[in-house]
Amino acid sequence: MRITLLGQFGSGNSGNDGSLEAMLIYLRRMRPDADLLCLCASPTVVSTKFNIRAMGVGGPPLKNAWMRQLDRLLGKVPSRLRLLVSSLFSFDKADLMIIPGTGILDDFQEKWFGWPFVVFCWCLVARLRNTRIAFVSIGAGPMKSRLSRWFLRSAAQMASYRSYRDDFSLNYMKMIGVDVSRDHRYPDIAFDLPVPVPHRQSPASGPMRIGVGVMDYRGWRHNDPEAARIYKTYIHKLAQLVSWLIGEGHNIILLMGDVTDRVACADLMFLLNDMLSEDELAHIDISSAATLRDIMQQMAAIDLAVVSRYHGLVCSLKLGNPTISIGYARKFSDLMNDFDQEKFSRHIDTFEVEEVIELVKEIVAGAGAVRQRIAHANDRFKRQLSEQEALLGREFLSTDAVATPQSVTL
Repeated sequence: MRITLLGQFGSGNSGNDGSLEAMLIYLRRMRPDADLLCLCASPTVVSTKFNIRAMGVGGPPLKNAWMRQLDRLLGKVPSRLRLLVSSLFSFDKADLMIIPGTGILDDFQEKWFGWPFVVFCWCLVARLRNTRIAFVSIGAGPMKSRLSRWFLRSAAQMASYRSYRDDFSLNYMKMIGVDVSRDHRYPDIAFDLPVPVPHRQSPASGPMRIGVGVMDYRGWRHNDPEAARIYKTYIHKLAQLVSWLIGEGHNIILLMGDVTDRVACADLMFLLNDMLSEDELAHIDISSAATLRDIMQQMAAIDLAVVSRYHGLVCSLKLGNPTISIGYARKFSDLMNDFDQEKFSRHIDTFEVEEVIELVKEIVAGAGAVRQRIAHANDRFKRQLSEQEALLGREFLSTDAVATPQSVTL
């Protein structure tokens, strides 16, 4: 059996790579005989990291400087058409193409000719080659660009199977015109990753270890004119929060989920150097995480997390940590709601430091009850993901599964 996986993998986002890893573990267990190929952002990285054949999604680059300039002037249309043609010739006929997890059906920090077009292009080529398509535990919406919305909706409509990781994603796809009557709702597949180490809780009488996620956040839109102001406001608020936590005697671990977050972490430490003494700064550790497993290892060593990356939130909840979400999209509040933790969810654009401080105090006062509710939700997620695995096995991975895709609907 030949299976292709598509996604923004290998680009330095640990959450995306964690979704790929979870799917590979499942596929290698269900179909160890399968010939796997990954269409991704950085094929060399993915091939080395996951021991899988990989190919770039962007097509051949324009080598001529004049052609690149013309391409920019024409809104990237020539290079996108070139990608469409080249993908028709380079796509290896497969029995199944899987888009595993991630929030690939939105346009966060994207323009239409970026990933929205890339996803549409490869889905179209797959269908033309009679390959079935499965979007598995995907995140969807919002899609603020009209062209991005058309490309992503069209890509989704070509699929034989769609499941969404939250209610908002399913309802959003329904709102933009996708027939979701046969679609499914299952948790993020990153919750299926094995836990590398057991959780280690601090003694009740000692200081807490608190993880604080740092993100290079500059607004939803790519090249937002307010990006600098948005970023500065967010980093200054984080600095105030960390300063207060240190003042309360807690130990801090700064968490990053993407290579781009290193800049934000450096800017945060620059501010803290002026706010804290040398002894206080010694209570701050900076994490180094390349994978979701690394992040889970860090989450296993903390008592409470304040996070801004979605898969940082996933890892924290999976490890059973009381968590405060400072998120940039509806998916954060939906996941917190699934864990009966919605009262600890705030939006990254509007949160107030004093408000988060009060949430920390509330969690500290009732941490036992919070952990119990999170544990119950984790048990439910395990059952639901096992159900989806069985469904995918019957529909696509059994030895008698026949590739009979439905007609393409655009």
